[in-house]
Amino acid sequence: MGAQEKPSKPSSLRVIVGRVGGAFGVKGWARIHSATDPPGNILDYRPWQIERGGRWAAIDIADSKIQGAEVLVRFDGCFDREAAIALRGCALATDRSCLPEPEEGEFYWTDLIGLSVFDRHGVHLGEVERLMETGANDVMVITGDRQRLVPFLFGDVVRSVEIDSGRIVVDWQLDD
Repeated sequence: MGAQEKPSKPSSLRVIVGRVGGAFGVKGWARIHSATDPPGNILDYRPWQIERGGRWAAIDIADSKIQGAEVLVRFDGCFDREAAIALRGCALATDRSCLPEPEEGEFYWTDLIGLSVFDRHGVHLGEVERLMETGANDVMVITGDRQRLVPFLFGDVVRSVEIDSGRIVVDWQLDD
């Protein structure tokens, strides 16, 4: 999830919701690679911030639409293809407080980054470095004495998530 700091409260966190893809047409429209599920939900989580050159700034959307499976936007001041191309690869974020609270047993990835992971016997496995999609299920990349890949299957492999205490307990056989 990029250059995020782990605050004491998840609600104060900047959350990456997508990236600017390539230009779409010649009138300043850009494709958006959404990190939301479904992809069109990204349009509900505003205002947006954009990262350019390592700095974050507010960015306004002049127009948006979903065309097939693609999310398209035209940013304020972006009137031609070259302006849209200049934004390619830039991360888009919103404040954590702009997102709805997750349902019971659901979590935002950004809230899991940095949590300590323990097996059911209390053995510390490391911290969640990142999560990744594999198609079948999400996988936690846990970094400790070595890197481990553990499927994030809540209720099966993942027994508990305690965000306030910074702890995840997993039922996972160590393969040392």
